Amino acid sequence: MAAAGTATDTKNIITLKGSVEIVTEFFGFSINSILYQRGIYPPESFSAVSQYGLSMLVTTDDGLKGYLSQVLGQLSSWLSRGEVQKLVVVITGVDSGDVLERWVFNVETDKSITASGGGVEKSAKEIQKEIQAIIRQITASVSFLPLLDEPCTFDLLVYTDADTDVPRSWEESDPQYISNSTEVRLRSFTTKVHKVDAMVAYKTGDDDDDEARGARAAALVAVAWGVGAVVGARSSGLACMR
Repeated sequence: MAAAGTATDTKNIITLKGSVEIVTEFFGFSINSILYQRGIYPPESFSAVSQYGLSMLVTTDDGLKGYLSQVLGQLSSWLSRGEVQKLVVVITGVDSGDVLERWVFNVETDKSITASGGGVEKSAKEIQKEIQAIIRQITASVSFLPLLDEPCTFDLLVYTDADTDVPRSWEESDPQYISNSTEVRLRSFTTKVHKVDAMVAYKTGDDDDDEARGARAAALVAVAWGVGAVVGARSSGLACMR
């Protein structure tokens, strides 16, 4: 993972380039965390690194590292032009073919900064604290999510502006929504150039009644907000990297 050198001087001026680096790096660590926590890849294929004041797990699988590097490189380019609306990590059961989870990261961009190339003031420590909260939520929330009891694969979907230039290596995709799902909103962070809101949606069993579904969602919300206690359709600009 690239280092997040984002505050350009003692006044903590965040430039467009610095904000893109922060957001891209956050997506890289978040994807790795989700893949590890949800068992998409074996635990022995990850190694620990220190980032955001936390111990983070990142893949050592050469194929996966190459794939993520390619995706994040393109994502960085789109972010720098203010063309990204959201990134979605879709987890699908291999045997059932069902979409089981969607980890959604909505992106808002201050288009005045992308147009002017100026900067904004925000403490690097404050940004790190906000990112820590989301990473801790990812780690804590998965312990309450339904067990993934079949082999799973994942896709990365990027919602972009409709007129965005999409490389041939990316495929058009449907949104891969989950039928019969529960959604839990997580925290957000902002560089004041980009704001990222996080959410996870998971498939609810057909035999779950409303009371059980509500109890599980309440438990997830408690974890999501109690951080202190936890140490395409081309017309809509949807592209999928496989």
